[in-house]
Amino acid sequence: MAIKIVTICGSVRPGNYTAKALAVALDELKKYPEVEVSAIHLEELDLPLPGLEARKPKAIEAFQATVKGATGVILASPEYHGGISSPMKLAIDNLGFPSVLADKPVSILGVAAGVIGAIKSTEQLRGICSHVGALPLPMVVSVAKVQQVFDEDGNCLDENMENLIRSSARNLIEFLKDTVCAKVSLEEILREQGEAH
Repeated sequence: MAIKIVTICGSVRPGNYTAKALAVALDELKKYPEVEVSAIHLEELDLPLPGLEARKPKAIEAFQATVKGATGVILASPEYHGGISSPMKLAIDNLGFPSVLADKPVSILGVAAGVIGAIKSTEQLRGICSHVGALPLPMVVSVAKVQQVFDEDGNCLDENMENLIRSSARNLIEFLKDTVCAKVSLEEILREQGEAH
């Protein structure tokens, strides 16, 4: 069974640090040949504000279909004014009511310029994910002083932080293999046995 991972970057600023941190996780996912990745760039979607969905139904339908087809999701957001970014909140709001994030395992990554990192935004994101029925994983990565962790070319200058981000990506894949994929395999076995009788 192919594992389909959707990543959503909550920053739309050119050269943003959130994308640089997410790139480390994406690089780790490349080590798994069974994993297919769809990286969503919110600046390309032009999603509508809540209540104005009728103006851009095709954009919303395509976005929801991509996330609905995912086995797991990685949400990466910068921390702005003590919370998640408005693009990330807009993305989640456009995933429907009920949300297509429901029952999806979600790995959370946050970045911030301050010394305490993205503690507030990652906790907020965890709460939102739980509220819409998603399954946020226990391991949350918060990158503090992100401007010192990545250079302009996107290279990670902190080996421990790089290992932490890579570990979060691995944890998502291992969780999916142990739960979602195992469940599908069991269902296939039971179905085959039922057809044989």
